[in-house]
Amino acid sequence: MNIALTAHDAKKELMVQFCIAYCGILAGHNLSATATTGKLVVEATGLPINLHLSAAQGGSQQICARIAYNEIDLVLFFADPSGREDSADLHEIGRLCDQYNVPFASNAATAEVLIQGLRRGDLDWRDIVNPKR
Repeated sequence: MNIALTAHDAKKELMVQFCIAYCGILAGHNLSATATTGKLVVEATGLPINLHLSAAQGGSQQICARIAYNEIDLVLFFADPSGREDSADLHEIGRLCDQYNVPFASNAATAEVLIQGLRRGDLDWRDIVNPKR
């Protein structure tokens, strides 16, 4: 499965800790991330991650495009609910995930449920409903 990772600044450390905790599961999948989030996760875990631009430079739009082209199977976007950061990227990624039926987590609790489902094979339907070109 192709998994996209991104996080608002206040949640980047949580994303790193999450990826450390689930490194064994994530290692079996193709990971991509916005630049800053991805670099932090790579440094902490050693996982291979395809880096997009930083969110401020268009990395969120790159993830949006990959969702629209059926190249992403799962999105983990740890959002800061305090409103200190622009949530337009969160809204657009969430909207596209809804439109293209891509599982989406905006917090660690939901991400954990999705990762455990991924481990069990609960998300294998993505390969049947949306076969890769």
